[in-house]
Amino acid sequence: MSILSGKNILLGVTGGIAAYKTATLVRLFIKSGANVKVVMTPSAKDFITPLTLSTLSKNPVHSTFTNQDDENAIWNNHVDLGLWADLFLIAPATANTLSKMVNGNSDNLLLATYLSAKCPVYFAPAMDLDMYKHPSTLESFKKLKSFNNIMIPAGSGELASGLVGEGRMAEPEDIVTFIEQDVLGKLPLRGKKVLITAGPTYEAIDPVRFIGNHSSGKMGFEIAKAAANLGAEVILVSGPTNQKTTHSNIQVCPVVSANDMYNEVHKHFDSSQIAILSAAVADFTPKVVASQKIKKKSDTLTLQLEKTKDILASLGAIKKEQFLVGFALETNNELENAKGKLKRKNLNLIVLNSLNDKGAGFKTDTNKVTFIDDKDNILEFQLKSKTEVASDLLNKIISEINA
Repeated sequence: MSILSGKNILLGVTGGIAAYKTATLVRLFIKSGANVKVVMTPSAKDFITPLTLSTLSKNPVHSTFTNQDDENAIWNNHVDLGLWADLFLIAPATANTLSKMVNGNSDNLLLATYLSAKCPVYFAPAMDLDMYKHPSTLESFKKLKSFNNIMIPAGSGELASGLVGEGRMAEPEDIVTFIEQDVLGKLPLRGKKVLITAGPTYEAIDPVRFIGNHSSGKMGFEIAKAAANLGAEVILVSGPTNQKTTHSNIQVCPVVSANDMYNEVHKHFDSSQIAILSAAVADFTPKVVASQKIKKKSDTLTLQLEKTKDILASLGAIKKEQFLVGFALETNNELENAKGKLKRKNLNLIVLNSLNDKGAGFKTDTNKVTFIDDKDNILEFQLKSKTEVASDLLNKIISEINA
C-alpha cells in the first residue's frame, strides 16, 4: 500500500505543454489509493481538457472562481480546496506561475488556492532550457523553497522548442515516487517498531464454549492504523475480532487466549520501541478445560478459574527503553484505580476510560478517554471517534519520546 493511500491530493495544472502528462499523473495517484481533485489555470485548458482530468479523478475540475450554470453562478471556494488537501502539487509549474507564487499574485483560482493552502506544497517546474536557467527563474526557485515549498527538480531531455537540456518536467512516475519518499522521510515514527494488542481473548471451557468479553478490537486497530500512517512498523497482536486491515506497514498476529497473547507479545517486545496494550485480556481462565463438550446434566455448573498471566505487568518488569502504554477500563474510582495501575505496572502512560461515560468502552465507534503519564500529568478529552482518539494518543506518545 502506498503512503499516499487515503490522502487528499490537490493537483494544480498550469499552461505548459507538459500538462498532457497530468492525465498519467492523476491515474497514478488514484492507483495509489489517493483522493484527487484538480484545479487548472485557464490557459492549461489549451493543453489538456478538464473533461479528461475530471473523468480520471472522478471529481469536478475547477479553473475559474465561478461556474456558470444557466443563469446560476456557483462559486468555487479556493479556501475550501486549500483546506481539503493533505498535499498540493503544482505540475507543470511554468515560469509565469512560479513568479506569481513568489509575489503573491492571485489572478486565477489556482494561485488563490495556493495562497490559502495549509498543507505541504510541491511544485514541478516545466519550461524551456533558457527560461529554466534564467536568473529570475532561479530566484523564484530559491524564494519558493524559502517559503517551505518543495521543488521536484526538472529532468533533462528533448524540450518543446527542439532544444535538449534541463527544464523537462519530471516524469509522472518519478513525481509520485519523489512525493512518497518525501512524505515517508518526514513521518515521526519512521524506523520505529510499535507493538499493539487489540480485541478480547477467549478462554476455553470446552471445545465449544469459552469465557470472553465484549471488546470489538476497534480501538486497537485504529491505533495500529494511526501508527502505520505515521511511518511505524506495526506488530498487531489481536484476539478474535471481525476487524480487518490491509495496511502494508501492519503485521497482524492472530491469537485466541490470554496465554497465546502473552507468548506472542513477548516474542516482539525486545525489538519494539513503543508498546501499546489496548486488548481486553481475560483476568481469569478455566483451570481445567474439558476435552469434550460439557453436557447439561444439572441446573448449575461450577467452574474453577485461575488468574491469567498479567501481560502488561510482565512487560513493565522487563522494559528497558521502551515506551509502555496501558489501558484502564473502570467503573468506579476511575482516576485513583488508573493511577495505581500506572505505577504498579511501571507504565509510561495509561489511557483511562469509563463504562459510566455514554459512548465509551466496547462495541462503539467513539471513546472518551483521559491520559495519565508517569509524571502525574492528566489530560482529559471529550467524546471523540476512536480514529481521533488514536491520533491523540500517538501525538501524545511522540511528544513524550521527543521531549
